[in-house]
Amino acid sequence: MKIRRSGAKSRKDTRTFFLFLTPSILGVLVFVLLPFLDVFERSFRTVVTGRFVGFGNYATVFGNQAFRLAVGNTLRFTLVCIPLLVVIGLMIAYPVSRFKSAGVIKSLYLFPLAMPTATIVIVWKIVFCRRGFLNLLLTRLGEWSGLWGEVQTDLLGTKAAFWVLVFSYIWKNVGYTIVLWLAGILGIPNELLEAARADGASESQCFFRIVLPNLKGSLYTIVILSFLNSFKIYREAYLVAGSYPVQDMYLLQHLFNNWFVNLDFDKMAAATVCVGGFLFAVIMLLQRLWDSRDM
Repeated sequence: MKIRRSGAKSRKDTRTFFLFLTPSILGVLVFVLLPFLDVFERSFRTVVTGRFVGFGNYATVFGNQAFRLAVGNTLRFTLVCIPLLVVIGLMIAYPVSRFKSAGVIKSLYLFPLAMPTATIVIVWKIVFCRRGFLNLLLTRLGEWSGLWGEVQTDLLGTKAAFWVLVFSYIWKNVGYTIVLWLAGILGIPNELLEAARADGASESQCFFRIVLPNLKGSLYTIVILSFLNSFKIYREAYLVAGSYPVQDMYLLQHLFNNWFVNLDFDKMAAATVCVGGFLFAVIMLLQRLWDSRDM
């Protein structure tokens, strides 16, 4: 009788599990997978006649100079921002984790995420434009030291715009990175650190031998989220410099927006499939690396 009851309870739990999971599966199927399959099918056809052209759209995309420029800038932006964001977040989170009021401090670090993008862009323009606060400060320093004269460099219209964009991304996203690092650090049993210190371990040894090895899960989450968010910086760049910014700030999102405006849906479909496949491959590669480290 007990075996029958256990089997019946197991089947009931399974049905309940799938009952709760079904809405999520249907939502992903209807709003993600089916639209992507439609885009994948359109990537092999012309936009007007729907004629099958094979890989012709992909050849057009990879032969497009604007696409190569956008891909290069986007990869450069990602490779610069993610290490900076991860390291800066950890450098701030580790000392903060020792404070008793760490919870209040976490709320303050999330403040940039609550600010509207338009407000942030206005601040950047006030700071970095030709007669912005930064140039006024540099002019005053030059006059005081006598080393240079008036500074009127439009940082948003030069190659420095890329680094302004990097600064904007890190300033806005470092808060949630700190919160994720804090969650991982505060989840480490304090007994481990106390035992290590009692055995004579220094603070640096505790950090590299105990804290870091226990933060692998947090590191994986932060890298994935930062990687995905680095492809969402378009709003700031678009509001600062419009659809056609300086070359160093021209990202994939600019290209997609311009193709959408020009109704180049066939090229958009092919490029979307390429970008989606690249993102999926990178996430799977990171998952594989983390799984191999845990073995």
